[in-house]
Amino acid sequence: MAGGSLAPTGVAKERAELYQGRVTLHVIIACMVAAVGGSIFGYDIGISGGVTSMNGFLRKFFHSVYIKKQHAHENNYCKYDNQGLAAFTSSLYLAGLVASLVASPITREYGRRASIICGGISFLIGATLNAAAVNIAMLLLGRIMLGVGIGFGNQAVPLYLSEMSPSHLRGGLNMMFQLATTLGIFTANMVNYGTQKLEPWGWRLSLGLAAIPAFLMTVGGFCLPETPNSLIERGSKERGRKVLVRIRGTDNVDAEFQDMVDASELANSIKHPFRNILEKRNRPQLVMAICMPTFQILTGINSILFYAPVLFQSMGFGRNAAFYSSALTGAVLAGSTFISMATVDKLGRRVLLISGGIQMIICQVIVAIILGLKFGENQELSKSYTILVVIVICLFVLAFGWSWGPLGWTVPSEIFPLETRSAGQSITVAVNLLFTFIIAQCFLAMLCHFKFGIFLFFGAWITVMTLFVYVFLPETKGVPIEEMIFLWRKHWFWKRIVPEYPQVDENETR
Repeated sequence: MAGGSLAPTGVAKERAELYQGRVTLHVIIACMVAAVGGSIFGYDIGISGGVTSMNGFLRKFFHSVYIKKQHAHENNYCKYDNQGLAAFTSSLYLAGLVASLVASPITREYGRRASIICGGISFLIGATLNAAAVNIAMLLLGRIMLGVGIGFGNQAVPLYLSEMSPSHLRGGLNMMFQLATTLGIFTANMVNYGTQKLEPWGWRLSLGLAAIPAFLMTVGGFCLPETPNSLIERGSKERGRKVLVRIRGTDNVDAEFQDMVDASELANSIKHPFRNILEKRNRPQLVMAICMPTFQILTGINSILFYAPVLFQSMGFGRNAAFYSSALTGAVLAGSTFISMATVDKLGRRVLLISGGIQMIICQVIVAIILGLKFGENQELSKSYTILVVIVICLFVLAFGWSWGPLGWTVPSEIFPLETRSAGQSITVAVNLLFTFIIAQCFLAMLCHFKFGIFLFFGAWITVMTLFVYVFLPETKGVPIEEMIFLWRKHWFWKRIVPEYPQVDENETR
């Protein structure tokens, strides 16, 4: 690399076998509190679709959609196609994208806890504005504040979980973020099921209850210990060692502590992590930070979770049946996360991603065939076919819940070296929210124009991502995050790109 030199710092050898420690109560409590940050993300995903199909909400803010919805004889796929309604859902994710990039320097300079607290406060403000909204401007401002909260929370929480967890159980503990997300989705679906009967103000209760997880995240942020990695990176080595001893439950932490110190010395020599992440030696991590969240969204899961009530009503389900079906999918998603937590550190990341991908492809194709053959523009599915569609969608959600759902966050959060970890996580979150924004903004129009073909569209992408994992993703199970660099040097493809020893651009250290 031009202008590069061999780095005098950084993790130079593998010593994972010397790591000591166990899962302590401190780790479990800290991870549980931090993972509440995932619940605000999940609650919003689940609540949005239900609220946007409530008559009281549509009458007040999107009257044209309400009028259109009442027409019995219209194109089943197009009754909710409205860019203003899509903007209500998607504006949050655009704000989150920007906030995640702002969160990176805050997370690095002031610690993971600072970003978690900022995220909780922002989300609390947004929930209050949404619940009290009297016009579109107030509604969108609330959504933007929710987006800021999600941007900060999604940037900091997965990092926090990865750094607090012992390497041999990092996958399962890190998935507490995804578990909280899925429980948030399920809770939101159940809330919507109840509040849709409270016309015309039930939507206010649905949106306002988001303040509860936001409050828990804010208070929890003040109570959490900072991660040892962050403390050491910011110059507090003794405090970092004390926290490491406490969370590992042993005084014998010399090997892990030394890896953290070595990594922090290299991290502190890097003054521009976003520029540094573009260097050749960081190419594999950058590719994963872009591709994993992109693929996670292109499974089509957010389309189903955002608009489950809308989707089921479009297919002719009654209003109560639509909410009941979307609540069922939320419960399946939450339950499937436990499968992943129990198996990810035994079977590994690749097995779950590939098997989940295959099952999702099959489900997307089956739903497309059923809708293509049995669901015309002015038809309703028969009872037997509607039940079959719900079952297949649940199987799709089940597969996502043990594979791309949790691992789409876990893998990027554990592969970056300390010097680019915060920047890398920001890129992961920004890409995730960018594609979430695009899909949220376009899904209703895509449903209208692609009709049943939208499921084949997502199925094709799942095929691509499954092949991508098979070819390019090495197994990260049980590898300490400070020693991930050795994986890329051994991988058949990435070893051609990653240098044998870490290099630092001389301009980066000035």
